Amino acid sequence: MELQNHISENLLKRRKTDKSEDVRGPYYRDTTAIIHSSPFRRLKHKTQVFFAPSNDHICTRMEHCLHVASIASTICRGLDLDTELAWAIGMGHDLGHTPFGHTGEKILSAKLEQAGLGGFEHEINSLRVVDFLAEHGKGLNLTYAVRDGIVCHNGEHLVQSILPTFEVRDLSQVKTRKGLLPATYEAAVVRFSDTIAYLGRDFEDACRLGIIEANQLPQSVSKKLGKTNAQIIDTLVVDVIEHSNEKDGICFSDEVFPAVQNMIAFNYQAIYKSPMLEGYERYFTRLFTLILDYLKFLLDSYGFEEEQYMQEKNMLAMGFFHHLKDMSNAYLKKDGSLDRLIFDYVAGMSDNFCLDCANEILKPEHLNDSIEQSLTGKWFDAR
Repeated sequence: MELQNHISENLLKRRKTDKSEDVRGPYYRDTTAIIHSSPFRRLKHKTQVFFAPSNDHICTRMEHCLHVASIASTICRGLDLDTELAWAIGMGHDLGHTPFGHTGEKILSAKLEQAGLGGFEHEINSLRVVDFLAEHGKGLNLTYAVRDGIVCHNGEHLVQSILPTFEVRDLSQVKTRKGLLPATYEAAVVRFSDTIAYLGRDFEDACRLGIIEANQLPQSVSKKLGKTNAQIIDTLVVDVIEHSNEKDGICFSDEVFPAVQNMIAFNYQAIYKSPMLEGYERYFTRLFTLILDYLKFLLDSYGFEEEQYMQEKNMLAMGFFHHLKDMSNAYLKKDGSLDRLIFDYVAGMSDNFCLDCANEILKPEHLNDSIEQSLTGKWFDAR
């Protein structure tokens, strides 16, 4: 069986700004642009599900992206699709995630709605990152196919099959992930790989942290998918390769899909609704509120007056001022206002960066240092 995208290669490889390609090819070049970007670097300190910065064995957002890229390229190899396109989408798909995982996303979405700016969806924000926020407002100038895959990657919305649209649309007009379908088989593969990557790994991490025991996995899941993360990934990768077809697109088999549904339901109740994660939400809501309110106070009170920010005598104030100065013209050109700047700034933070911000607000570490010298640097930088 051979799957082919019924869409022009020229359209898929088109960039917003033309550039002469080099030996890497367009999709591998996109991967290198993503890897070298600041948003990607920060993923190593962003929560996947569990906030555990001192535990090297708990999955981070960067590790998850590597898993998704690896799984997607494996499936594409089995289906004779473009592995480099799948790898690029996988590496970039979560660049727009907030600190503290989906808990942080939920909190920031509520804050944006309160401000009258609509909700927050990390898929849409990932596209905003690669199109605008990265590289000081210039974006990464990725190919259409990679951008489409990034904005359509919603692996939390489980479906048995996805048939690509094979259509080119104006991605800048996409406002929500609801109902989105990707243009290519490779992007559909990444969406399935997102699910495959977190299913077993979230279970494995929860066992490691003592939230659940390995023997709690329902037999309806373990008999069909396996008992370990490695077994689950292997089962699902092989299933997708063997059952995807031109009529249904990329898909799970009728035999395996119910077990996937059962495992997601189990993870949701036993892990995502666990007291540990419920406690996260209360704490991180207070944390986000503190930082957002403080940054709004700075912007409303001081505008672009650098001396006023210096009088705050903390690194967050000066770091935010530098970011404001660097990005304000880009925001005015793209959005027509600075309304989203503070929210984008917080969304871009790593977990550790976010916690450091709270310390700077409440108890600045550098208050007794040579403040005039240290504050003029860019110690805090969310770009």
